[in-house]
Amino acid sequence: MSSPSDIYQKVLNLNFLSHEEAMELYQNAATPDLMFLANEIRKKLTPEGIVGWQIDRNVNITNVCVAQCKFCNFYRRANAPDTYITTIEEYKTKIDELYEIGGRQVLLQGGLHPKLGLAFYEDLFSSLKSLYPDLKLHALGPAEIHHIARKERMSYTEVLTALRNSGLDSLPGAGAEILTDRVRSIVSKGKCNSKQWLDVMRAAHQMDMLTSATMMFGHIETIDERITHLLSIRDVQAEKPEGSTGFISFIPWPFQDEGTELKNEQGVTNTILAEEYIRTIAMSRILLPNIKNIQASWLTVGTEVGKICLHAGANDFGSIMIEENVVSVAGASYNHDKNSIQVAIQEAGFTPKLRNQRYEYLN
Repeated sequence: MSSPSDIYQKVLNLNFLSHEEAMELYQNAATPDLMFLANEIRKKLTPEGIVGWQIDRNVNITNVCVAQCKFCNFYRRANAPDTYITTIEEYKTKIDELYEIGGRQVLLQGGLHPKLGLAFYEDLFSSLKSLYPDLKLHALGPAEIHHIARKERMSYTEVLTALRNSGLDSLPGAGAEILTDRVRSIVSKGKCNSKQWLDVMRAAHQMDMLTSATMMFGHIETIDERITHLLSIRDVQAEKPEGSTGFISFIPWPFQDEGTELKNEQGVTNTILAEEYIRTIAMSRILLPNIKNIQASWLTVGTEVGKICLHAGANDFGSIMIEENVVSVAGASYNHDKNSIQVAIQEAGFTPKLRNQRYEYLN
């Protein structure tokens, strides 16, 4: 086993840590040490003193979902009275509002609808691009791609190619939860398994499609499983072809428990306090030296904790989130507009820079 000083030096050299070394670091390093190490990596990988932020809108395609994840209050069964599929007119209203405040990207997500196949999404994306040629579509996610591929009996590459030809610009890292099958079999057994989630991302990277990755933690997973999740993301990133960006960002966020089946039926509550979230941000920065951007989820932990995370390896404050319908109905209640998010970044001692999904600064 490496000594603590050896592990610290490996971290500062941007070397990959083993699972054993990562566990040693998380369990035994003081929080200020983790923050220092992560901040040093941040300074090496991203422009010092700059924190990115974004204007986009989260629009849900449908609330019908066969996955029935135990942490999600948003989904509805197909025969429920309040199901919907968003119409083009509704998209136009929402996107017009986005354009009025300077946004040019939508995050399109929804449930695994049993009746919506590839043709539906091709038509939707091409219709939106014909109406808004400069709109960026950050849409679906590995769970949806796997669902469509299985429904159509196509490969992930075939599905992603068809969607990109219809207007898909980048693939969010949604639906990752924790990438171990023990956890997924309990909290999201109706979704793709860990290998399938990662294989969708491998296929996207082979096509040089931009992706992101997430982790929802603080429910039934162990620390060991969190480390497994982070190292799985790192290893898939290491496989990407030269010249492909792959995962451009990583966003960890704590389980929001209010009204969820996990809480109501199994008594599982969000266990993540401020210090553990800060430590997780720092560990994410330390264990993912091949992913440039780490985002602090102020939406779920609050602005003050988010600001501290900017000194613990995070270099991005995410979006002002004009519309968000999943974690907000499970207890996330924080909010920002384009002025207050910049003030928060400045209060933390950094320069805010508006960015796009490719992390290109726009001002």
